[in-house]
Amino acid sequence: MRKILFLLLFLLAFQYNYSQNTFTIKGQQLELKTEIDGKLDLLWNTFNGEYRYFVRTEDGQIQELKNTKGTDNKFQEEYKSLLSKLTNGQPTEKLRLTVFDLKKFLDNYNASVDSSYTSVQKESKVKFRLGFSGGVTNNPFVGNPENKIAPLIGAELEVFEENSLPRHSGFLQARHAFESDEFQYNATEFSLGYRYRFLNKSTFSIYGQVKVATINFTNATAIGSNNSELDINETAFDLPLIFGIGSDIKVGENSFISIIYGELFAAFLDNQGNFSTDISVGYKFNL
Repeated sequence: MRKILFLLLFLLAFQYNYSQNTFTIKGQQLELKTEIDGKLDLLWNTFNGEYRYFVRTEDGQIQELKNTKGTDNKFQEEYKSLLSKLTNGQPTEKLRLTVFDLKKFLDNYNASVDSSYTSVQKESKVKFRLGFSGGVTNNPFVGNPENKIAPLIGAELEVFEENSLPRHSGFLQARHAFESDEFQYNATEFSLGYRYRFLNKSTFSIYGQVKVATINFTNATAIGSNNSELDINETAFDLPLIFGIGSDIKVGENSFISIIYGELFAAFLDNQGNFSTDISVGYKFNL
């Protein structure tokens, strides 16, 4: 039950940044996202898997951008003639009915007729953030009958689009869980993951994360027959969907203290009977 609740909260967080409003269009009440806000607005959403696009003029009139099939089974491309009319003859011959193309087209038009309009098109630049951390783990997805805690160290490279407050990021992570006298197991893991900052302030952020793919190099000592010790070495590649939460606290212009609960639960790995204890504290800085 705890897994399901956390997964629902994690998925709901992804909707936090996508505000929608209800519009009445020809007697229909539709929830639409505002993609462009200018002299001409672009509104859109999906309904039963179908994309629908609308343009709103300065006087508040909303018209749907359509591309219906005629009796000859060919697309009529009504949206092209409508947009050409609304933009005083801007060329629409090569315009496709997609969010990307419509956004670019209306953004360019708004910028050409309104000097105060702020373009939403920005050249995408990728930035990197390097981090190091240390903590403890009980290796929640490994048999650990006495729930022994082991030291943990890690390093990661986080990748995100340049933005004053980026919400989305990907990361490459390496971590090593040490063995202890009580629990003779150690593992080195390399993982690829994704983060979404559902609380994103200038001084701190709180995010959910998921490790999508992992490769683990493990070494353990087991007791065999006749009380003999057996060394077990394994390499495993998984797509486990390991969920966690974390927070970055800004301590400098380009530096952060991070607190990560890295392995709360996994969609495709079983918890081995112990509630997860996998906590790290670290330091990150922008490159």
